[in-house]
Amino acid sequence: MSFVLSMPAADGEAAIAHFSGRLVFETDVSDVHADLEAREPGIVVVDSRGADSWRQGRVKGALHLPTAEIAERAPSLVSRDVTVVTYCWGPGCNGATRAALEFAKLGYRVKEMIGGFEYWAREGLPVETDHGVERRPADALTAPVGSITCDC
Repeated sequence: MSFVLSMPAADGEAAIAHFSGRLVFETDVSDVHADLEAREPGIVVVDSRGADSWRQGRVKGALHLPTAEIAERAPSLVSRDVTVVTYCWGPGCNGATRAALEFAKLGYRVKEMIGGFEYWAREGLPVETDHGVERRPADALTAPVGSITCDC
């Protein structure tokens, strides 16, 4: 018996609702990077990790706002006219989800950046530290390298 087919795939309408719903709540590091590079207005990227993690490296241009401080500080730091994109360490961490929930409770439009800082760094995107900006080599297991493109 097939493990994949032991539960039948959803019909078209249910699949559309599910996958559209995911895209409403999530974005990925590549799309966030593209928007930041293009200086697209309307998004603010929020790093929800603690101070030591922030100093270790962060998304270039992100706002540092640890989850525990969102309720108190967000209203004075983040316009309600933007969509907030939260991130934390990586796919094994639900910190970005917790941060997104805190922003949602305050009435913000919010998306979670799947992959988090881990995949940002592993894809070779610019990492900012207190000493400047660096780019690490892209990990071929997580990002296209050389002349290969994802084309997704």
